[in-house]
Amino acid sequence: MEEILNLLKENARLTVEDMAAMTKKTPEEVTSIIKKFEDSGVILKYSAIVNPEKDFEAKEKVRAEIQIQVQPQREHGFDALADRIYRFPQVKSLYLMSGGYDFKIIIEGDSLKEVALFVSEKLSTLEGVRSTKTNFVLKTYKENDILYIEDERDIREGVQP
Repeated sequence: MEEILNLLKENARLTVEDMAAMTKKTPEEVTSIIKKFEDSGVILKYSAIVNPEKDFEAKEKVRAEIQIQVQPQREHGFDALADRIYRFPQVKSLYLMSGGYDFKIIIEGDSLKEVALFVSEKLSTLEGVRSTKTNFVLKTYKENDILYIEDERDIREGVQP
């Protein structure tokens, strides 16, 4: 089963027949395994990975990482506040962290001003939020094992005089 999951992680466009041939299973077995992954929540979604440097609309977006220190709520810990934060459409990722801050979120907006207003008017005003620190993403080189840059080095051998 893990073999099928690894194939899907690498290339979700593989056909059931291709995966069956690669794993020496029948197409019916592969289909059954994939359905079990989907039904149990192991596989949450299939999506395309788009290079933001080549997608004009994504290139115009402003991404920021925000570190948040919070006061956990009695009887709910961090979960109740996390639930309020991840519901904002600007929030693309939310992580509970160890170390100097509690939450790390990745947000996306149409402008620096939009991101700043989100932090100052929506995020900072939530009950339990003690402080925020915003860092803007300037360029993405690698994310989730995907390289977003093209190797532009000249690989030709030099000629010696």
